Amino acid sequence: MTDHPLYEIAQWPDATDPVLVVALDGWIDAGIGAASAMSHLIQEMDTTLVATFDTEALVDYRSRRPIMHLVEGVNTGLTWPSIELRHGVDAEGNDVLLLAGAEPDARWKAFTSDVVDLAGQLGAGLVVGLGAYPAPVPHTRATRLSTSATSPELAARVGQLAGTLDVPAGVQAAIERRCAEEGMPNVGLWAQVPHYAAAMPFPGASLALLDGLERLARVRVDLEALRDSDRLLRARLDALVTDNAEHVAMVRQLEEHYDESAELLGPVPTGDELAAEVERFLRDLDR
Repeated sequence: MTDHPLYEIAQWPDATDPVLVVALDGWIDAGIGAASAMSHLIQEMDTTLVATFDTEALVDYRSRRPIMHLVEGVNTGLTWPSIELRHGVDAEGNDVLLLAGAEPDARWKAFTSDVVDLAGQLGAGLVVGLGAYPAPVPHTRATRLSTSATSPELAARVGQLAGTLDVPAGVQAAIERRCAEEGMPNVGLWAQVPHYAAAMPFPGASLALLDGLERLARVRVDLEALRDSDRLLRARLDALVTDNAEHVAMVRQLEEHYDESAELLGPVPTGDELAAEVERFLRDLDR
C-alpha cells in the first residue's frame, strides 16, 4: 500500500471470501463486451459503494472529459469520470466486489498496489479481469474465451492463449502482475468478438464473459436478457451477411477455421492474426 492511498473508504462491507471483478473503461473492449458485462452485474445485484478512487490524481480530463448537461442552454451540471469499488451479492448469496470506471491515465503502479492491497484487506481470494478483443471468428458460432492468468493452472481453467505474444498492456494486466507478486490468484477473461462486429455492441461477448465468470468463480446472475439480445443481434448479422456474396464467403471461411480448431485447447486466431486485429481495432478507436 502507498503512504497516501489513492482511495477513500465509503463503507466497509460485511463480505466473506469475495471475488473481485475488474472492468475499467478505456482499454480494448471489442463490442463493449466487458463494459456491458460489468453493467449487467451491477444491475442484477443490489450494490453498495465501498470505496472511491482519486480521479484528480489518476485521470487526465483532457483525454477523458467530463460530460456537461445542458438543458435549454443552461449548464445544469457535470458528470465527472469516476473509479469505484462496489460490493454486491449474487443470486447464490456469494459476495462480489466490482471495480468499475475509467482506466487511470497516470500512477498505474500506485493504483495497482492500492487495488490489490484493498482486495487483500477485504478478504478477496480471487481477482477476475474482464475484456474483449476482435478476432477472426464467425458470429454463427459460440463466442469463445481465452485467458491470461498468474499461473498455468488458472489459465487452463477456462481456456488460454496459445504460444507467446507481446501486445500493449492495459491497467488490468498491471493489476494481474501485482497480484502475482502478492500471491493473489488472478485470471483475465477475454471474449473473442467477430472482427467485423467489433465496433458495435455484441451481447454474445458479455454473455460469454459472465458464463466464464460463473464457471471460474461461481458468480451467478440472471442472463436471460443478455441471451435474448445475443439471439437478436446474431439474427440481424445473418440478414446483413446474406445480402453480400463476399460476406457469405468470408463467414464460411471463418466457420471452417473455427470448426477445425474445435478439438484444440485455446483460441482460433494465431498470434499474428490477433496482433493484427488488435492493432486495427486501436487504429479505428483513434479515428
